[in-house]
Amino acid sequence: MPSRPLRIVVLLFPRVTQLDFTGPAQVFSKFPDTELHLAWHSLDPIPTDAGWCIVPTTTLDECPQADIIFVPGGAGAFDMFDDPKALAFLRDQAQEARWITSVCTGSFTLAAAGLLTGYRATSHWASLQMLEEFGVHPISERVVRDRNRITGAGVTSGIDFAFTLAAELFGEDEARSIQLAIEYDPKPPFDHGSPGKADPEEVKSIITATENLRKAAVRRSASALASTQASA
Repeated sequence: MPSRPLRIVVLLFPRVTQLDFTGPAQVFSKFPDTELHLAWHSLDPIPTDAGWCIVPTTTLDECPQADIIFVPGGAGAFDMFDDPKALAFLRDQAQEARWITSVCTGSFTLAAAGLLTGYRATSHWASLQMLEEFGVHPISERVVRDRNRITGAGVTSGIDFAFTLAAELFGEDEARSIQLAIEYDPKPPFDHGSPGKADPEEVKSIITATENLRKAAVRRSASALASTQASA
């Protein structure tokens, strides 16, 4: 039987953080013999947090089986708690996927689908500790691998996540070649890109505001997941 291309399936959704997707996607585009499928309920353009849209390439019903399932983050990731079809899609895809992955708060969507229970995972720092509600072990690192789960932290860490995945799939030499091709050599003008480098009171304020906004929904979804798992 002839081999087929590697399939990466991305679950998109309204209010996705575009760089969570487009950063890794630029690296994915350099993967050898790889297809990228952007899945959603319909093929209508999906509004991102940047004010412009991404067009899906397939629907949840018609999407092929993934080798790698990838969920970016954004405010819309929490809306997936109330989307049983999208969560079921992830669970179904995960049964045969080689890797189950996310960036930023996409880990909360995976967690709501029951795909991170008992795993180490990361997310955006302002939301990270809330992963505990789903029985996930939150780890404050830029990229976290636990068995066949790979999760990236906030937004720009998606590029590091994609290189980690590239090395797992094709080896470090291929990952290094892609890094050179896209000139990924970050030297930020400000050394203020993580909570450990910021004012502690500012960090605390952002975490509190984030938890006030999201924690009730996280707990509700975690409770629903626990009930489902108990009855399974």
